[in-house]
Amino acid sequence: MGRTLQNTMINLGLQNACDEAVYQLGLDMEELEEIEEDAGLGNGGLGRLAACFLDSMATLGLAAYGYGIRYEYGIFNQKIRDGWQVEEADDWLRHGNPWEKARPEYMLPVHFYGRVEHSASGAKWIDTQVVLALPYDTPVPGYMNNTVNTMRLWSARAPNDFNLRDFNVGDYIQAVLDRNLAENISRVLYPNDNFFEGKELRLKQEYFVVAATLQDIIRRFKASKFGSTDSVRTVFDSFPDQVAIQLNDTHPAMAIPELMRIFVDIEKLPWDKAWDITRRTFAYTNHTVLPEALERWPVDLVEKLLPRHLQIIYEINQRHLDHIASLFPNDVDRLRRMSLIEEGDTKRINMAHLCIVGSHAVNGVAKIHSEIVKTQVFEDFAELEPEKFQNKTNGITPRRWLLLCNPGLAELIAEKIGEDYVRDLSQLTKLHQFVDDDLFIREVAKVKQENKVKFALYLEKEYKVKINPSSMFDVHVKRIHEYKRQLMNCLHIITMYNRIRRDPSKLFVPRTVIIGGKAAPGYHMAKMIIKLINAVAQVVNNDPMVGSKLKVIFLENYRVSLAEKVIPATDLSEQISTAGTEASGTGNMKFMLNGALTIGTMDGANVEMAEEAGEENLFIFGMRVEDVTELDKKGYNAQLYYDRLPELKQAVDQIKSGFFSPKEPNLFNDVVNMLFHHDRFKVFADYEDYVKCQEKVSELYLNSKAWTKMVIRNIAAAGKFSSDRTIKEYARDIWHVEPSDLKIPPPNEPRDAGQDKTPNGTAA
Repeated sequence: MGRTLQNTMINLGLQNACDEAVYQLGLDMEELEEIEEDAGLGNGGLGRLAACFLDSMATLGLAAYGYGIRYEYGIFNQKIRDGWQVEEADDWLRHGNPWEKARPEYMLPVHFYGRVEHSASGAKWIDTQVVLALPYDTPVPGYMNNTVNTMRLWSARAPNDFNLRDFNVGDYIQAVLDRNLAENISRVLYPNDNFFEGKELRLKQEYFVVAATLQDIIRRFKASKFGSTDSVRTVFDSFPDQVAIQLNDTHPAMAIPELMRIFVDIEKLPWDKAWDITRRTFAYTNHTVLPEALERWPVDLVEKLLPRHLQIIYEINQRHLDHIASLFPNDVDRLRRMSLIEEGDTKRINMAHLCIVGSHAVNGVAKIHSEIVKTQVFEDFAELEPEKFQNKTNGITPRRWLLLCNPGLAELIAEKIGEDYVRDLSQLTKLHQFVDDDLFIREVAKVKQENKVKFALYLEKEYKVKINPSSMFDVHVKRIHEYKRQLMNCLHIITMYNRIRRDPSKLFVPRTVIIGGKAAPGYHMAKMIIKLINAVAQVVNNDPMVGSKLKVIFLENYRVSLAEKVIPATDLSEQISTAGTEASGTGNMKFMLNGALTIGTMDGANVEMAEEAGEENLFIFGMRVEDVTELDKKGYNAQLYYDRLPELKQAVDQIKSGFFSPKEPNLFNDVVNMLFHHDRFKVFADYEDYVKCQEKVSELYLNSKAWTKMVIRNIAAAGKFSSDRTIKEYARDIWHVEPSDLKIPPPNEPRDAGQDKTPNGTAA
C-alpha cells in the first residue's frame, strides 16, 4: 500500500490546505511525509495492483472491501553490504499505525487440524484448534467523491483458554507462552514473488484470511435485507447477486472448498445448490504462467491441516472428472491433465485447476497473457468453457502515480486539458494536439529536468554519489528475477563500459543506469545478480577513463515510496522480460504516464502500450512469443551467440575471469554457467538486438526536442492504463455492478430524507 498520508489528503481535496496549515506552524509537509513507514504487505506487482484497485473501486463508488492479512512484519528491508543483499525485519508497526482501527467486536474463530465425523445429519469437523481473527480496518477514500471504503486486515490472536482448556493442569506459564504459536500466523509475509514455497505456515495464512473473510461476508449478507427471509431453502438464493468475490491469484483458493463447507455442512444446503451458488460467487484472476509459481499443495499437508476441505476437494474433483469423462469417453490423458489432483511421488492439489472449476470467470491481466492462458496453460479448460475465459488488462491509479508523485507534470497537463482527466484518464488523448507546440515541449522537458535534479540530490544525500542530472536516467526497477533479465541490462552496461574504454574520444551519450529491486531471500541466482550489478558498478564508477559518461547505481530497498521518487525522474524505462513471461507488468505503465520512454520486448502490457502509442514511439526489440516457441523447438544454444558476437564474448569473459571480482575470480561462476547451460530466459538470444536498440535510444536522446515529442505521444496514449478503466471492466463483465459517478453529499450537508442513497448492487 505504501504511505497513506499524502494519498488521503489528495483524495479528500485537502492537500493545499494542509500544506499551508503545516507551513504556518513552521513545519515542512514533505519532511513530515518522509517520517511515515511504507505499509509493505505484499511482494511485487500483484500486491501493488490490489492497492491500485482499492483506490479505483472507491473512486468509482463501488461498495467494495479489500481483505488481507495484517502482517506484523511486511516485506523485508533490503540493505546492501559489500555488494550483497542483506535482509532486515520490517518492523513497520513499531511506532503504531494511525490509519488502522482494531475491531475486536468483529473477531471471528478460525479452525485448524482436527478430524471429520460423518453421520446421518452430515459431516462434522471436530477436535479442532481455534485461532481468533481480529480485524483492523483502514479507510480507503475515493477521489473527491466523499466515498470511503474499507480495507480489512486480519490479525491472529490465541483464544484466552489456549492450551489451558485441557483438563490436565500442565505448565501454566508454558501454556501462555505457547500462545505465540497461534499468533505466528500473521507474523510475517512470505517474501517470494512468482515462486511457490509449500510451507505449512503459508497454507495456514492462506486458510486464515479465507475463513475469516467468508464468515465476515456471510454475516454481512445475513444482516442485510436480502439475507433475512422466512423460507430457509431460499436464504442463499440471492447470494451471488449480492456478493462477488475476486480471487487475486490462487493464494485464496481455499475459499472455494470453505464456502462449500459452510453451505453444505453448516447451512445444510444440498450439494448441487451449494455448488451453483459458489461458482456464481467466485471469479479468478491468473497472474503468472511460470510453472514454479503455480501453487500445488501436498495432499498429506492439507489432510493434516484441513481434513474436511480435502474431502470436499475430492468430491469437487470427482464430479468434475465424471463430467469430462461423459464428454470425452476413454480420454484418460485428458482426465489426468484436467484433474485437481496431480499424481506423482507426492500427490498434490493444483490450486489453479480448483480456481477454474470453482469460478464463473477466469481472466489474465494483459491481452497476450490471457491468450497464453487460454491456448497454452489451461487450454483443456478453455476448450470446455471458452466463455469463462476473459482478459482484463491491468492498470494503475493516476492519483498516486501522477498527482501524488509528479505534481509538476499533473499541473502542466491540467493547464492544457483541464482537471477532469484525473477521473477519466482517456482524456489524455487531448494532449496529441500539443505535440508540436514548442512552448509545451519545453515545459514538459523542464518538468522532467526538475524531477531529475531533485532525485539526483536525493541520491547524493542517501548514497553519497554525485550524478550528472543531464545524463540519461536509464531505470530498471522491479523484483530481481531471472525472467525479468536484469542480467541482460548488466551485459549492456559492461558493453557500454568497454566501448568507452576502447575509444574514449568517441561521442558517448552519458547515462546513469539505475537498477533496483529485492531478491527473495532463498533465491540464490537473484542474489548473485545483485552482487554482480554492484561489482560492475564498483569498477565502472571508479574508472577515470569513464568519468561522468557512465554511472551505475543499485537502488537499495526499492519500495512504493522510493518508486514515487525515481519514476518521475526517469528518461528510459527498462521492460525487458523474455516474451511470454511477464503477465502484464504495471511499472511499465507508471513510467509511460510519467514521461519516460520504454525499451522493451513484446511482452505483457508492453504490447498494448505499443498498440496505443504506435510501435514507433516505443523502443521494441527482441524475440516475439512465436520466436521463443520456435527457438525452444530448435533448442536454445547459448554458445552460438557467444561465439558469434565479440562484444558479448568480451563481457562474459570479463565476468568469468574475475575482472569485476579480482579478489574472488570464480565468484560469478554460477551466473556464467547458468547463462551457458540452463538459461530458460535466453539472455544471449536477445542481447544483440537489445544493444542495437539501445544505440537508437542514445541517438534520439541527443535530439532533446524529438525525444520530448515522443514523450508527449506516450503520455497522450497512457489513458487506457488507468486502473479505473480496469475496474469498470471487472464491474461490468464479471461482478455485474454499475460504477456510479455520483458524488455522495458530504456529512455536513443534510441528505434528502426521501432518497435512498444505497442502490441495490453487489458488494465486491
